[in-house]
Amino acid sequence: MSLPPEKASELKQIIHQQLLKMDVHGRIREVLAETIREELAPEHQQLSTEDMIKALRQRGIVDDVMKELKFVTVLGGKAFLEHLQEPEPLPGQICSTFTLCLHFRNQRFRSKPVPCACEPDFQDGFLLEVHKDSLGDGSKMVDATTMLSICDPVHMVLIKTDTFGETTLVASYFLEWRSVLAAENGITNVAVELLGVGTESKVSVGVLNIRLEMYPQLSKTLSSEIIRTQFTLERQKTAEKERLFLVYAKQWWREYLQIRPTHNSRLVKIFAQGDCEDHANLLCSLLLGFGLEAFVCVGTKAKGVPHTWVMTCGSDETITFWESLTGHRYLHRPINPDDPPLAEQPKPLHPYRTIGCIFNHQKFFGNCQPSDAVEVCVFDLHDESKWKPMSGEAIKSVCPPGATSSVPPFPPLCASTIDAAVTSNEIEVQLRILVSEHRKDLGFSTVWDDQLSYLLSPALAAYELERTTGVSAGNEEFQDAIRRAVPDGHTFKGFPIHFVHRNARRAFATCLR
Repeated sequence: MSLPPEKASELKQIIHQQLLKMDVHGRIREVLAETIREELAPEHQQLSTEDMIKALRQRGIVDDVMKELKFVTVLGGKAFLEHLQEPEPLPGQICSTFTLCLHFRNQRFRSKPVPCACEPDFQDGFLLEVHKDSLGDGSKMVDATTMLSICDPVHMVLIKTDTFGETTLVASYFLEWRSVLAAENGITNVAVELLGVGTESKVSVGVLNIRLEMYPQLSKTLSSEIIRTQFTLERQKTAEKERLFLVYAKQWWREYLQIRPTHNSRLVKIFAQGDCEDHANLLCSLLLGFGLEAFVCVGTKAKGVPHTWVMTCGSDETITFWESLTGHRYLHRPINPDDPPLAEQPKPLHPYRTIGCIFNHQKFFGNCQPSDAVEVCVFDLHDESKWKPMSGEAIKSVCPPGATSSVPPFPPLCASTIDAAVTSNEIEVQLRILVSEHRKDLGFSTVWDDQLSYLLSPALAAYELERTTGVSAGNEEFQDAIRRAVPDGHTFKGFPIHFVHRNARRAFATCLR
């Protein structure tokens, strides 16, 4: 029987905490020492660490133990002032919770949820592997200097889950862990100030107290001066790369403006950040990962509001737009402005009005067609009279694989923690109560037909399948079953609504509208 990765990771943490509690490491060392002494000559009564490691290797005891490990222990939080007046939850009472998620190299971790409070009671430890098999000899411990070159930070994300099960991002923080390489006993404590997101990105959310511990302890630690010098060199190297790219980007922009003056008003953003931008970046990355040719589009939607969405180019030259905030997809059918006025033109179904530029991790194109209206846009990216490309080498200079980390592979996506069947049943019960209460206020009684409810499930499954895969399953059999189930003189009416949340009250309010 195999465990899913997230369960295996959770199990490791539990075992590690239990081992520390029982001082199993010390006991194992004593037993090993006794056993090895019996086999060695009397003059070897004083065992060194080298003797131990040699004996363990001879016995073939797992090489994994010899990797460098780092413990990150979260010792609670303070100054989460938004929750200053939060009452302490009673036992069994549902309350809002904080969850801390960690990502280090290709490892993911998640803390136990703790009630939201001014001083949330985080008491969790995480075992992070610094030196992985794939990056060298797994049985050989790397020294402090080698670890200093591993520049990956520990990415920490704080998530809040409210009483309705809705999750929101509270803070994101990149923890620089390498200060522990200078700690005398391999342990250092840091207080991390978390800043908010979006419009509150300059506002402090709270503080986390964190202890970093290197295990096994390093035979030789580094001086703080060496670590500071390394950080300075890394910052200077990054700054120089960005400076050179900025010089190129300015030159590219000047050339773009020379094509026609109206380009000055087009949404060509070489540097951008925000809400829908992040969603579009994530969706584009996922689609690229699944082997599609995908780009993030920067432009406007109705009333000239700036917006970003995603575009994929099919092998048959079909262009599909993807709305990252809702999951809707639209097929792009360009209108030829040179066609005679009598020719029937397809009405665009998508909400996008203009497009200024498109990009992915390797390419950047500025739209230099006479009109930037999406409906007349031709996506022939090889035609430089329609799309001005940016130098691939320039992009690679600031965005090479592994530029922000020392290891390219990313961790697999975590499996959903939601039990679909249980959640579905809970939402159905909540919706039934809301419907009954609403009809009661209108003076109607409500009778539920469980058999009809059962007959609706194939249609619901078909709609969900179409939503997730784009494959439309025929519903003739479903219609026939409904006709047989509805009594004479009665009418069946229904249509599907898709939601991207699990809040029954919000869903019911949408249904009423």
